[in-house]
Amino acid sequence: MQDDAHLWGKQDVSSSKGMKDENFPVGSFLISAKHRPAVHAYYRFARVADDMVDNTRLSPAQKVDRLKALREVLYGERKPPAGRADAWSAVILRAVLQERGLPLTLGGDLLTAFIMDAEKTRYEHWSELLHYCQYSANPVGRFLLMLHGEGEETFGPSDALCTALQIVNHMQDVSSDLKTLNRCYIPLPWLAAENVRLKDLILARSKPGVRRVFDRMLTHVDALNEEAARLPALVKDRRMRLEAAVIVALCRRLTERLHRQDPIAERVALTKLDGLQALGYAMRYMR
Repeated sequence: MQDDAHLWGKQDVSSSKGMKDENFPVGSFLISAKHRPAVHAYYRFARVADDMVDNTRLSPAQKVDRLKALREVLYGERKPPAGRADAWSAVILRAVLQERGLPLTLGGDLLTAFIMDAEKTRYEHWSELLHYCQYSANPVGRFLLMLHGEGEETFGPSDALCTALQIVNHMQDVSSDLKTLNRCYIPLPWLAAENVRLKDLILARSKPGVRRVFDRMLTHVDALNEEAARLPALVKDRRMRLEAAVIVALCRRLTERLHRQDPIAERVALTKLDGLQALGYAMRYMR
């Protein structure tokens, strides 16, 4: 094992973003108390990695080096530096996954996606975006389901839900991602087909061509939401079933908002009323 403290930089990685800032509940009251610490450990690990790759002070090569080192800590191949909460998030997650008998790839796949983010800033095909979501989003749903002992029959609808959530998040942040990180997840040929340039994504509001590209993306998200709607009925654990139903409803609500609102002109976000309505929708799965 290696102990390369210099690899991590002089300061710990911290984030101004927390669990309450996400589009979906993270370890909410619907999740059994016995599972919440594991959910929080998984979230902290993902947040650390996300902050690494979004750190504008690091070069792409430095980001990749740190993410690979974090993966080595997760897999027990590298000793983490003392006093580094970012590195130790991988130690904690490793212990949680091993204690629950869950595969380390549930964390490792997230790092694969973050390494993609460090190395890739443009997408040519919708299939490339789906491939990215396979690593960046889908492991999250599978982690929750496997944590609750759910079977593989839930994985397909869960993957659809997580992919939909990831894509609507990309749409929410389309301007800021491009301005701050020079990163664009919209397939470039779709923009070209509407005579849209990248700089059009950072204007004060969407041009008609941009709106048509967004609508094209949302058509695919609508199909993912239809597949995701099957998930709650397949989940056996009641509390997890309610959590899944809430997230399904929230994703649908956010998609509907993106159909109506312009994510370039304003921050399209869920409201407290959306949350209450999603909880009301979930009550049908109380059985």
